Amino acid sequence: MAYVKNLFDQNFIQYASYVIRDRAIPEIIDGLKPVQRRIIHTLIKNDDGRYTKVANVVGKVMAYHPHGDASIYTALVNLANKDLFIDKQGNFGNMYTGDNASAPRYIECRLRPITKEILNTNPKITSYVDTYDGRDVEPIAFQAKLPLVLIMGAEGIAVGMSTYILSHNIHEVIDAERKCLRGEKFQLYPDFPTGGLIDVSDYQDGLGKIITRAKMDTSDDKKIVITELPYGSTTESLCDSIEKAVKAGKIKATSIQDYTSDKVNIEVRLQRGVYTKDVVDALYAFTDCEQTIYCNLLVIKDNMPAQMTCTQVIEYHAKQLTGILKSELELEKADLMEKLHLRTLERIFVEERIYKKIETQKTEEGVYKAVKLGFKPFAAELIRPITDEDIDHLLKIPIRRISLYDMSKNKQEVKAINDRIKEINKLLKHLIDYAISYLDDIEKKLDPAASKRRTKLTKIHAVDVKAVVKRDTPLKYDEKSGYLGIGVSGGNELFRVTPYDKILYVRKSGIFSVSQTPDKLFVGPAMRYCGFADKDSLAKVLFTVLYRDSETQYVYIKRCKIEAYIMNRDYFFAPDGMEVLHIDTRKNFTFQLNYVKKPKMKVTAEKFKSADYEEKSLKAKGVRVAAKEVQTITIAEDKKAEDKKSAE
Repeated sequence: MAYVKNLFDQNFIQYASYVIRDRAIPEIIDGLKPVQRRIIHTLIKNDDGRYTKVANVVGKVMAYHPHGDASIYTALVNLANKDLFIDKQGNFGNMYTGDNASAPRYIECRLRPITKEILNTNPKITSYVDTYDGRDVEPIAFQAKLPLVLIMGAEGIAVGMSTYILSHNIHEVIDAERKCLRGEKFQLYPDFPTGGLIDVSDYQDGLGKIITRAKMDTSDDKKIVITELPYGSTTESLCDSIEKAVKAGKIKATSIQDYTSDKVNIEVRLQRGVYTKDVVDALYAFTDCEQTIYCNLLVIKDNMPAQMTCTQVIEYHAKQLTGILKSELELEKADLMEKLHLRTLERIFVEERIYKKIETQKTEEGVYKAVKLGFKPFAAELIRPITDEDIDHLLKIPIRRISLYDMSKNKQEVKAINDRIKEINKLLKHLIDYAISYLDDIEKKLDPAASKRRTKLTKIHAVDVKAVVKRDTPLKYDEKSGYLGIGVSGGNELFRVTPYDKILYVRKSGIFSVSQTPDKLFVGPAMRYCGFADKDSLAKVLFTVLYRDSETQYVYIKRCKIEAYIMNRDYFFAPDGMEVLHIDTRKNFTFQLNYVKKPKMKVTAEKFKSADYEEKSLKAKGVRVAAKEVQTITIAEDKKAEDKKSAE
């Protein structure tokens, strides 16, 4: 048993770690999940500028991603719809209606040139590892120059944790990174491709929540046109939620028509006598036109899950950007220095006729030695000592090129190389300015129409559902069956309620409970009382309870109000073991005690007034009415009821 437990624990930890790091949570360095990274890596590797069938791309990605083609296809479509890295052709679905993309054999895609500018793929900067089968290599994480995790957003569920990162406007993200580099203050708020309205007052820098709403055209009093969707909704899900609200009687509409194509257009026509101003709040309260979304910016950082804020992500990437640019400049400088070294070798080799010294040599060793001796007087001109690889390079120069060697061209090339090295040295001293200029250049290359802000920031006042809904649903009680609720078919209507009301009901036994408006609840026959359980309603109701002690047969009276309760919990007006004879809510009434007849008893009945007894707390014991055994009680009707009966 211990072996099985250890085996389970070990495998579970490995599985959890795999799901968290390699499936569900994006990497902070490039903001991508493994499947997205493998798709982009494949597109970069096979990029020829032409469109390629998605089915072909999916097949090639499978060499890196061992989880089937369906997951790759879905991830590729979602990534393409971000409109950043992938240029698409064909039907990639509709984000407004929720329609799926065409089959992978019908649609095409290609890499956008800006991808290679944002993601560094140089193996000297980006680390690569073997694929799962060891036949190829793939990047551990691209060195991204922009915080893609904020631009694209992400959501995923792992073992014991989840991430929900909202997408942000790329211009605003770039501007925030630019301000961070300058040491200025910045703030980021979400932006969604579906548009809509959002309240970010509780966004908490990516760790709080937002309230999102549909944008509506209410210029016509008899119809409402939804023109933009709240985040997380489609026209289909939105129409379904409105239809359900209409069927439940919460919204008075005659038709819901969806005319959406490349723009959202949902038309809600209202009933006669109902106007737009009466329905807007109900749409926000009872449909998906308003939603609350909770955020959790969880990423993989240093190979571990870490919760970050938007500000921390921007600061991390600002530092990463300068680090990447520095590495690129240093690599370019090293390449230029090597190129300058070779050009210097070539010039001296030809200009000083060192190649003549190898004509008399008969062995390879002698040739190498002659070349090295020939360069010895010019060692001060060389950037670094000459190596065998340098000599190999010189020996491969064709005789034709040596005889036609252009010294002027060599000097021009050397000058250009030296000028660029000076420029690189200057950029290395002013990395912050260079990083800002890079961000400026990237921003200029973005499509203005595709990257403008779509979601409007606004202050949203929460709609009180209880205030919007009307009390127009009859609450019924069937005396015969003992059922209470809005779903009871027979019986008598007690009063009108809403689904959000709290109802107090008192059973025949004297037990009372409070519950949400019941659909069909068994309370038993001869229910004593039913009413609203809100604070104002209960403050007006004074309960008078008459109960009898089963041992002494004495009757007690208790007058109290219900001031506090726990939902769906049973309470008893009288102490345990007592028999409740009567419950009344009139402030004053007369009752008669009919005593058990005994020899020599002159008074067999007495009348009392309820108003003669003081109000007590619900937990207090009642007051004994008389020290005599009571057989029955008689309750006098109030004068109005008696007058009504006599009139009838």
